[in-house]
Amino acid sequence: MKKIINDPSNVVPEMVSGLVRSYPKILKRIPGTEAVVRADELSMTGKVGVISGGGSGHEPTHAGFVGKGMLSAAICGQVFTSPTPDQIYEAIKTVDQGKGVFMVVKNYSGDVMNFDMAKDLAEMDGIKVKSIVVDDDIAVENSLYTQGKRGVAGTIFMHKILGAAAQEGASLDELDELAKKVLPHINTIAVALSAATVPEVGKPGFNLPEDEIEFGVGIHSEPGYRREKIKPSRELCEELLSKIDESMQLDSEKKYALLINGMGATPLMEQYVFSNDVLDWLEKKNITPSFIKVGNYMTSIDMAGISVTLLELADEKWLDYLNKPVETIAW
Repeated sequence: MKKIINDPSNVVPEMVSGLVRSYPKILKRIPGTEAVVRADELSMTGKVGVISGGGSGHEPTHAGFVGKGMLSAAICGQVFTSPTPDQIYEAIKTVDQGKGVFMVVKNYSGDVMNFDMAKDLAEMDGIKVKSIVVDDDIAVENSLYTQGKRGVAGTIFMHKILGAAAQEGASLDELDELAKKVLPHINTIAVALSAATVPEVGKPGFNLPEDEIEFGVGIHSEPGYRREKIKPSRELCEELLSKIDESMQLDSEKKYALLINGMGATPLMEQYVFSNDVLDWLEKKNITPSFIKVGNYMTSIDMAGISVTLLELADEKWLDYLNKPVETIAW
């Protein structure tokens, strides 16, 4: 294992320290936790706080999306491990401005349980909390750590839309209604060329022969649905987009947002080759995405691979929210 680290057991605290010291005008650390908060959060009033979090190793998610127009705070758990309820609770208390807090949670058993426990603690203090559990991965159901579908890169669209709505003054109930409307329109699927290596483990989470790929792998190296020999980008695109088409019935009369997401070790060169193939595939269906992002947004440490997300823009306002300017590290 070759990594630019010091002590494998101290990666997360050092990472969080580096984040807030590098971007002090955007981020502050919540004392005693591995959580970060908007630098201007405490000076704001009358706004619902929007928070998210999960295990580290998916950077820039989630701390990279903390800032004006997106998340109010993010909680960084240990690598591939949910943050603890007390850390989430501290984040809730910090961002609450009297209007309540909305939590964006990815569908993993530990995350769901710990965010729910933190919600209970906050409500005992009189803080109103609502949440959405994102389950956008269409590859498999009931995988490791998950009951139902996994929450993956499509979560970023939820961060952006809810963050923009909150910035415009949406109430807690309005954010809850918006999140429930957006969720069923997000579909994501991935392919892996190699596995992630957790620093404290020191070896890849699974082994793929040099000439094989795995469709549907999760962001914690969870199993996918099929292995086969490596294929050209165009054929990978055909496989993944066909699955999405089966799931959401793509329609040239509808509008879509597209996210091409690198898994951590996939060069941007390859991401843009894949993006070109995706746009060609969609063009054959007379679909031109109304919004496109390409880059590393929800990674899996050093996994080589890529995911594709499509969000049906069922409401024109959602496109406005995606285009709203933000002040974050990663968007």
